[in-house]
Amino acid sequence: MLRALIGILRTHDPLQAIGESFGRMLQLTLEMTLSAGDIAFGGDPIPERRTHIYELDVEVNQLERLIRKRIVAHLSIPGSRVDVPYCLLLMSLAKDVERLGDYAKNLSEVADIRNAPLPDDEVVGELREIRRGVEAGFQAASDIFHASDREQAMQMIRQGRDNAHRCDVLITRVGRAGYDGETTTALVLATRYYKRIGGHVLNILSSVVMPLHKVDYYDEDELPEKPSKGG
Repeated sequence: MLRALIGILRTHDPLQAIGESFGRMLQLTLEMTLSAGDIAFGGDPIPERRTHIYELDVEVNQLERLIRKRIVAHLSIPGSRVDVPYCLLLMSLAKDVERLGDYAKNLSEVADIRNAPLPDDEVVGELREIRRGVEAGFQAASDIFHASDREQAMQMIRQGRDNAHRCDVLITRVGRAGYDGETTTALVLATRYYKRIGGHVLNILSSVVMPLHKVDYYDEDELPEKPSKGG
């Protein structure tokens, strides 16, 4: 189904503008996530950078509402019934991307808890690895989605699930590391936000390999061992 959706989004019909808005949302939230990570790890919430993240979040929210408005308008046109599954998918994914913006904004605020760079130790080193994994998955998600690359999607989903497990383990380590209260709070929140960002990226990737009714609810055991032909 996803390949059919991509085909529709590339044609000159009303859904093309919706697809362009969705692509813009992905681009903006990725920028927000990268910038928020720099702020969170640097411990220096530069006002201008934080303000820019908030401004991008406003644009993301506006785009999400615009997508919903355009989908409702499109589905009100006689003969558009065939597009209902694709529109439902886009509305679901647009909400995921909107949430990505919210969590990026939350991540940038972690620096307010501890006004200094995070410690340079093994625990924070693990968080840096998690950050790299989440950002790599996010950066790949847009290309994978638009190419409907099932094999690559499954690979990134498995990596993302491993990253989520690492987040759970790391939170336990932080609690036992003996940090002061501010450092512990900052590390736990940053880890949780990266887990949630990664989770919404996984929802986007799941649309490439799972039927519509299972998007957001896939189970790793249900993923096919080999990508099937077609979308």
